[in-house]
This record gives sequence, structure tokens and C-alpha cells, in this order.
Amino acid sequence: MASIEQPPVKAKPFVDTDVLFSIRPELLNDSYIYIHGYVQTQAQEMLIRIWPSTFLVGKNAAERAQLIHAENITFAPVWTIVPDKLRYSFLLIFSALPKTCRVFDLVEEIPQPGGFFIPNIARNDTDVYHVNFDV
Repeated sequence: MASIEQPPVKAKPFVDTDVLFSIRPELLNDSYIYIHGYVQTQAQEMLIRIWPSTFLVGKNAAERAQLIHAENITFAPVWTIVPDKLRYSFLLIFSALPKTCRVFDLVEEIPQPGGFFIPNIARNDTDVYHVNFDV
């Protein structure tokens, strides 16, 4: 009879927040906003991309979160091919908005027509959102 090996247990060490703050104070405020984006193609493949000039804009115009990272979608000028009849997903990671911001828009500010605009996204406690992008 074959034996099954169990993977080694990896314990996560406890790090006191006072120690963490004394080493790297910026780590205490490392909150991000995660936008899981979805695009549904119809009859034929399409091209999508995201511009680095994409922001989350709070209803108070002074509140803006910058796009920090994107997964499974390319930054302009490079295009991502989305195969036909597929629900395609990608992830956008933004810097934090003030906790007082309760509603924001996703705005892709680009020098041509066709930028993404998703209005009135209601803020939640997790700062993780699932958004359908109509293209």
C-alpha cells in the first residue's frame, strides 16, 4: 500500500504591529481596492486594454485612487485578445480611497473615444468589487 506524504506545515509568525510600524510605517496603511472586471464577447473575438490613466474617482472630486497593477489585461498601447463567445476576466488593483468615500466612479481618462466609465460603485467593507465592462 502506498503512503501519502503530507506537505510540511508552515506557521505564519506573529508580528507585533508596534514592531512593524517601527520598521516600515507605510505597511500599516497598505489597503488597496480590487476590481474584478468581466467582459462578455458576442459572436467574434475582440481586443481590450486598460490605460494607466484609469482612476477611481470619489464623488468628492478631490478623491482619486490610482491604478497600481493589472492582471490578465494589457496596458495601452498593447491589446489583449479576447476569444469569441467567452466571458473574460481580469483584475485591476488601485490605491486606497479615503474611508469617508462611500460611492465612486471608475474612469479611464484617454485621449480618444471609448474609455471605460463605470459610475456609482457603492463602497463596501472589503474593497473588493465585481464589475461587468460593456464593450
